[in-house]
Amino acid sequence: MKILHLSTQDTGGGAARAAYRLHKGLQDIGLDSQMLVQEKLSHDKTVFAPKVRLFQGIAKTKLTFETLPLKFYNQRNKVPFFTQWLPDRVVPQVAHINPDIINLHWISAAFVQIETLAKLKQPLVWTLHDSWGFTGGCHVIGECDRYKLSCGSCPQLNSSSERDLSRWVWQRKAKAWKNLNLTLVSPSSWLAQCAHSSSLFQNLRIEVIPHGLDIEKYKPIHKRLGREILNLPQDKKIILFGAIEATSDKNKGFHLLQPSLQELSKSGRKDEWELVIFGASQPDNPPDLGFKTHYLGHLHDDISLATVYSLADVMLMPSLQESFGQTASESLACGTPVVAFNTTGLKDIVDHQQNGYLAKPYEVEDFAKGIAWVLENAERHQKLSFYAREKAEREFTAQLQASRYSALFEEILREAQTTSV
Repeated sequence: MKILHLSTQDTGGGAARAAYRLHKGLQDIGLDSQMLVQEKLSHDKTVFAPKVRLFQGIAKTKLTFETLPLKFYNQRNKVPFFTQWLPDRVVPQVAHINPDIINLHWISAAFVQIETLAKLKQPLVWTLHDSWGFTGGCHVIGECDRYKLSCGSCPQLNSSSERDLSRWVWQRKAKAWKNLNLTLVSPSSWLAQCAHSSSLFQNLRIEVIPHGLDIEKYKPIHKRLGREILNLPQDKKIILFGAIEATSDKNKGFHLLQPSLQELSKSGRKDEWELVIFGASQPDNPPDLGFKTHYLGHLHDDISLATVYSLADVMLMPSLQESFGQTASESLACGTPVVAFNTTGLKDIVDHQQNGYLAKPYEVEDFAKGIAWVLENAERHQKLSFYAREKAEREFTAQLQASRYSALFEEILREAQTTSV
């Protein structure tokens, strides 16, 4: 059985990282797994991307043209929105590799045209990394539920027209995808329910398989060692916050984190606790976060991330929405409890008062209360850390994820063979 993953990148953002981890996990259990990407960032010989410089240039130029339809919406929210209207070269590339099954991942940023999926002959399994597959172009649905109908009047476009860009994208998907041999995999129960309630995917099979990770890389490392390496204090409790674009992506909740920490700083522990932020560099005029703050910049490799999770006493995830929340599962694997809001994909990862704390959405006072609850009792913290690692070992290993995908692939191929007879 040959599996081909389609992903815009092989490493980099959270979705790319998750796709590549699955690819390697399937290889580790003996399957023939390959990747086709628009932009290759690794040196992996089983990952394929355009080699000819002309095609590499075209791929980068396409992204500029991809965003042209958005020029008509000057008041739109500055969040990812992709129409995928440009032609691509995916079909002949797939034909050259000739896989038995295709696993779609994050395929936006002008990588795969919407209409291309209907031209692929193999059974498709789509690992959902966000909401784009079942919306008219947005990746984070927020409070909008128009994907349950046919989009239009899109709040992310700040549009009042029913027949706007989001409706056009939705209609193209509905037309092109109505006869696909498509199975969906969601990393969380919440995202699976969203997909199931959507007009585009409501009749499709949806499985829930959490993202996996290498728990031999993501494991507890002695706090003292990590703090010594990064020149962080040994005698303080370390509060950790981090994500890609940690302080600038509104969905990551920095605007909720700041008042939560300011509330927490009133507890009398201001000189005992310090904050560490990764995924952002220190700004010229740092905001008041209530505690002494250390900025680590962007971290890209597993060892650096595992070291930072391990040196912390608590990991904060004040996100508005998470399809899964890989930083939460990575933190648990390193034995560090997580404080998050009791919403979306994080509910599948954090067990309230067992390996962390789930605050009421989006109450900053309760979030601050959760941080204090995790940190203030040493015996309780030790138990939280133990159960954090235990859950990662039980539910989030790369091997478990790969074996569940392998079983699904085999079942789909058997059904396809039966149907073709």
